[in-house]
Amino acid sequence: MRLVFLGPPGAGKGTQAREIAHEWGVPHLATGDMLREAAAAGNRLGLEAKRYMDQGALVPDDVIVDLMRERLAWPDTAKGFIMDGFPRTIAQAEALAQLLKDSAHQLDAVIYFEVSEQELLRRLTDRRVCRACQTAYHLVSAPPRSLGVCDKCGGELYQREDDSETPVRHRLEVYARQTSPLLDYYGRRGLLRTVSGEGAITAIRGAIRTAARGSR
Repeated sequence: MRLVFLGPPGAGKGTQAREIAHEWGVPHLATGDMLREAAAAGNRLGLEAKRYMDQGALVPDDVIVDLMRERLAWPDTAKGFIMDGFPRTIAQAEALAQLLKDSAHQLDAVIYFEVSEQELLRRLTDRRVCRACQTAYHLVSAPPRSLGVCDKCGGELYQREDDSETPVRHRLEVYARQTSPLLDYYGRRGLLRTVSGEGAITAIRGAIRTAARGSR
């Protein structure tokens, strides 16, 4: 299976992508992880990406596409993959289509995680991070044993500024503007499948499996 997972921040697509990729024995291609790994490796693409990341700027499409081209050439993608965080724009979607065409492949489906704004706000604003060791918690789904105290090191837990409500709303608005054209793009090509990102994790996973099988 060759799948793309789309969804707003906090939709749970990364968690589901990791679990299902492991279950199916295919790689989970998460753009954020790939960028950090490339930057740490210090290769040409990694250094170029790091230059933008250090400035807090978006990494340009051509760098992301080149990084994905290299990753798709690895043998472990022969059986399929689950992409998470790519594509983000129509230009990236078209570049991905060309990359797959060059290797005589195509996407099986694009799974969109639909989650209400109220639920996304709850998930994102309830995040807490340890000041000392940077361990992440969630007040509802993964709370610390003692309120405000890190289980691992006893450090103070705090809410990052970008996890407060106003920045979170802005991130969701930006994502909606960016993603709407992608949903139309994949919908017109008959690839888009929508699943609810709310409810029990196992139920969501079952819906993803059903949506993916329906694309075959």
